[in-house]
Amino acid sequence: MNIELYNSDFLNFVELNYTGDNDEYRRCDPESKYIDTDVFNLFLECFENANKLFDYFLGTKYNSRKIIVLRNELFRNLEELEKISALQDFVKMAESRFMGKDFLQELDTMQPSWQDNWKGYLDKLITVNRELIAFTEKCADEERVLWVVGY
Repeated sequence: MNIELYNSDFLNFVELNYTGDNDEYRRCDPESKYIDTDVFNLFLECFENANKLFDYFLGTKYNSRKIIVLRNELFRNLEELEKISALQDFVKMAESRFMGKDFLQELDTMQPSWQDNWKGYLDKLITVNRELIAFTEKCADEERVLWVVGY
């Protein structure tokens, strides 16, 4: 599991694509960013709240009417992440999210003693959150449509 935005070299990811328009996009475009599904699920509520028609597999578009709503949801999420000050709060946050237990299980698989470095993982999630905000702001500034699709 990668806790970062990355290129399409990995599978089990969600594509963040801004190369298209309201009707279509270029799948797996070199300009796209990708996020591991287990990590994306921690942010899923932001995407669902911003677009009630969110569909993981078919792709969901965030046009000029939805992108600022998504940005605001991501800011709300960032505030929640930044308030976490203890391991128990980190675990509680993850467990409260869709498939968050899978995220924690993946951490256990990757690094059985991850609890000793939980703050580092929280910092990575905060970084991803900030990068997602920057990505939505870029879409808004450049008047691009953001497509989000899972693989």
